[in-house]
Amino acid sequence: MSTIAIEGMEFFSYHGHFEEEMVIGTNFILDLYFETDTSKAEQSDDLEDTVNYLSVYLTVKKQMEQSSLLIENVARRIVDALFDEYAAIESIKLKFKKVNPPLGGKMNGVSIVLEEKRE
Repeated sequence: MSTIAIEGMEFFSYHGHFEEEMVIGTNFILDLYFETDTSKAEQSDDLEDTVNYLSVYLTVKKQMEQSSLLIENVARRIVDALFDEYAAIESIKLKFKKVNPPLGGKMNGVSIVLEEKRE
């Protein structure tokens, strides 16, 4: 089993509880780690024998385009979509960060981390 990482995916999206966030949008950063068996691809050097990272990115991007009030909801949708679309993914760790949230103080961001294994 191997862990594949796609780190620092940046998106500008419209997620947030406050009306202004849904109008002006904000920046988000995602780090994704997933476990899968890469042993066949290690020998074959064939993309068909592993999880296509571009395809995974496009799945995440599609979920980011759908507005939500809570980052928790977006993170859950991403995890569920990845498990639905990629049978080879055994487990996922996702860190989803809202950059500069409007909380009335200076901070880099707020995040949720979801970790889940396929049932």
